[in-house]
Amino acid sequence: MIKHLRKVTLLLALALSFGACNKDRLQVDPVNQVLSSTYYQTELHVSEALIGAYDPVGWTMAYGQWISPVMFGEIRSDNANAGGDPSNNDQPGWQEFDDFTETNTNTVLHPLYRRSYIGINRVNSLLSNTDTSDPALSSDAVQLYLAEAKFLRAFYHFEVFRHFGPIPVITEELAPDEVSLQRNTLSEVMQQIIDDCEDAAALLPVMPVSGQEGRATKGAALALMGKAYLYWADLSGDDATKFDAAASALQEVVDLGAYELVDDLESLYTQGTRNTTEAVFEIQHNPLYTSDWGWFEGIDGNGIIQLCGIRGLCADHPTLEAGWGFLSVTEGLYNHFLDDDHFRRDVAISSEATLEQDMIDAGLSCDPIVDATQNNPIDYTGYFQAKYQNFKAFAGTNINGGNEHLTKAQNTHYIRYADVLLMLAEALHRGSGDDGSAMAHIDAVRERAAGPGDNAGTFRTASQLMADEGMSLLDVIWYERRAEFACEGDRWTDLVRSGRAESSLFVGDGDKEGNFDDESLWLPIALEETVIANGMTTYPDASLFD
Repeated sequence: MIKHLRKVTLLLALALSFGACNKDRLQVDPVNQVLSSTYYQTELHVSEALIGAYDPVGWTMAYGQWISPVMFGEIRSDNANAGGDPSNNDQPGWQEFDDFTETNTNTVLHPLYRRSYIGINRVNSLLSNTDTSDPALSSDAVQLYLAEAKFLRAFYHFEVFRHFGPIPVITEELAPDEVSLQRNTLSEVMQQIIDDCEDAAALLPVMPVSGQEGRATKGAALALMGKAYLYWADLSGDDATKFDAAASALQEVVDLGAYELVDDLESLYTQGTRNTTEAVFEIQHNPLYTSDWGWFEGIDGNGIIQLCGIRGLCADHPTLEAGWGFLSVTEGLYNHFLDDDHFRRDVAISSEATLEQDMIDAGLSCDPIVDATQNNPIDYTGYFQAKYQNFKAFAGTNINGGNEHLTKAQNTHYIRYADVLLMLAEALHRGSGDDGSAMAHIDAVRERAAGPGDNAGTFRTASQLMADEGMSLLDVIWYERRAEFACEGDRWTDLVRSGRAESSLFVGDGDKEGNFDDESLWLPIALEETVIANGMTTYPDASLFD
């Protein structure tokens, strides 16, 4: 619907240019035209525009490039490498992200950046043009739509910040000639995100209406606010008052009583599992739209399922189909898991050994189980992400057509309740909170990580880990975050915001270790943007973080 508006406007502009020599011909009433200034007349109009504003949330591919934040957060880090085919140049933009060799002409940068600002523009159009003094737009439903829009604006600003650092904050519709944008400071970006989350949380429901799962809720707004405060505290030199603010917001999520950890961690990553009691904000993907390679903007399926599936997998595997081999898990991530944490490891990572066991259990055999020669020899380790698996059962789910590789529809976990608990533990410990409460939240996550059922008394608590492994409480928190969210996309930004991103993480990976420098913390803004916005710097200046 919103995409159609741009086409209509372009056609009208062309029609006007052809008749420019005749004044009378310029004075015509618009026909079959919908403009933002005249569109928002009814509650239904606002609802439809809101759906358009949600749309970019789920894009994993846009403008011909893969743009999954899950891929970025893992491949940029010590958890994974790019992978792909044997050329070591499959999807060059992602190989550059992996090796810290990208410049401002990298082909993925602009689609990544545009995705968020397209979303922001759609939100601002809705907020700027919805006149709530009009009786037709004064309903409680419209107020709820505006609250959802503010959550989305916070989400998009947060996402573009996580990639590029302090970026332009935009809260109004921009005219076509308003291109002199500049980066805002860290404080300005985070304050806007928090303000929008706070406004949204005041009106959003605790739970979505049945059939509308995936829409913004009070818990989602409070959790995103807590996450923003956590980043702000870290990047402001461990600001205890901001850690306390994060703890306050995250405690509100807990106090809602709306969420709980699912008993079986593995069940979160099986085909068909969607919007569980653990989902605080889950990005929706569906197979019903006819996404194909010619689609210019985003796709509605989860593109990383095929892209990050196991390349060269034996065709006889009982449940999985071969994929394209991206997000190649490092040996370092596999070895991160302690000896009593193998259940959680095997939920996140499969190996040649576990794949062979799958075959044995099914009474089948295949040699080799994975043809390593089809994979990138620099990145291949024999370990594979297992949270977005390329199930054979996805075949045929694209009932309305579209490319079968672009319509596979497992949801993306953006904020799980486990994340809320571990962020709350961190905020309590690093602020002025109680370490006992922090450890209780960690223990809830660790108990579930030991496997289904009641593991009380059989798993090692945070205090036992500290005693047995010589860890500090902060070490335990870092261990837990890497283990719990392995292959979910948070690793790189956790490292950056906490000041732990450094070349020593990549010892043994010649490209990463040799190429990493301070500029690697943030992606450069694409040349396409900086040539238009003359005041926009390619990288964020250190002064923006003061």
